[in-house]
Amino acid sequence: MNNWRKSSYSGPDDGNDCVEIANTPTHVGVRDSKAPAKATLTFPAGAFAIFLDGVKTYSTVTDFARFRG
Repeated sequence: MNNWRKSSYSGPDDGNDCVEIANTPTHVGVRDSKAPAKATLTFPAGAFAIFLDGVKTYSTVTDFARFRG
């Protein structure tokens, strides 16, 4: 995947640590901006929208981490 984009919410105050996404017409890739050469999650485009809807219920990364266990 090419054309990785970082969230506009990522800025100097948070150390520019964020996830990046890249998309094609059929898939969306997600990676850690601190380790871009490591693992990438790849979702079919429709599944990524469902994933985002699920993540929106968590107000912080800590809340999401608790969910993951």
